[in-house]
Amino acid sequence: MKQIKRMKKSTRSSLFTYALVIAGYVVIQLLLAGGSISSSLKGQLVPICAYIVMAISLNLTVGVLGELSLGHAGFMSVGAFSGVVAAMSLAEAIPFAPLRLAVAMAVGALCAAVAGFLIGIPVLRLNGDYLAIVTLAFGEIIKSIINNLYVGVDGRGLHFGLMLQNANELKLGEGGKVLISGAMGVSGVAKISTFTAGFILILITLAVVFNLVNSRAGRAIMALRDNRIAAESVGINITKYKMMAFVISAALAGAAGALFSMNFSTITANKFDFNTSILILVFVVLGGLGNMWGSVVAATLLTVLPEMLRRFSDYRMLVYAIVLILVMLATNNPTIKEFFGRFGLTKRARKNPVQAKGGRQA
Repeated sequence: MKQIKRMKKSTRSSLFTYALVIAGYVVIQLLLAGGSISSSLKGQLVPICAYIVMAISLNLTVGVLGELSLGHAGFMSVGAFSGVVAAMSLAEAIPFAPLRLAVAMAVGALCAAVAGFLIGIPVLRLNGDYLAIVTLAFGEIIKSIINNLYVGVDGRGLHFGLMLQNANELKLGEGGKVLISGAMGVSGVAKISTFTAGFILILITLAVVFNLVNSRAGRAIMALRDNRIAAESVGINITKYKMMAFVISAALAGAAGALFSMNFSTITANKFDFNTSILILVFVVLGGLGNMWGSVVAATLLTVLPEMLRRFSDYRMLVYAIVLILVMLATNNPTIKEFFGRFGLTKRARKNPVQAKGGRQA
């Protein structure tokens, strides 16, 4: 116990988050083995894992970098569709489903990272509300592109088309197969995503984020968040570190999108609209900016809560909104913040004694 108290607060928070995720996985596996989980909750296990990864990745942009992004679902959709295309194209070459899923998530992460880099070039020159509006616009642009995208595969490889009348205009060879059919999305997707794969992806995401935050680059990113002018004055490359956080966040969202998409037989671009971006942002804000274990808890509870409230029928979403308000008020309670701050799980606010008395600093 003394050794734990001697640890840095960041280390204690990281260990607590890992322990929370591992304990949750073990409990769920025991409940599955005992048949104590309903079929509806079983179907939510993979989406919960995907949303947890999304919340952690967005927290890297919003909580650690300090920039508001409203188009995070766009990166999720890029990873989802690129991952599905990779998995369906490699079905014969890689018959082992877990390996194919891993390759699909890697492809989804790579494509989302490229999209994040291209979008970040113009976007990261902005700050505050302007950046939020532009990322929102890019998220809608990505959804519009996918709604008009046709992809097929035959013996000659992949074929792409935009703004086509129908999939026949791809002119696929004999035995060719249409993978993405514009607004119809992708159908006939093999459900190869598993709860265990989601658990592993969460651990990888936490490892990436924690190692980044506790590194020299992470300290530079947080310096930009706290005071951009001061950080620039000491030689910190603003564009480099903002781009680093933004691209890593996009890559993790892409991997989550690939995991999410292969849990359903049909996937469309409308599943990754503006409402999804707002939902992920709610997870981050409710769990606490920069607080990764809070994002894990918030994403889990708020994904399961609507199903638990189905007994209220027409008043379900009203009760859901009331619960959100009550939880937000509770998490901003100084007593609760102080309690978790003792364990190094949250940052305790330090009051300036001069400002506390209503005075001004010299």
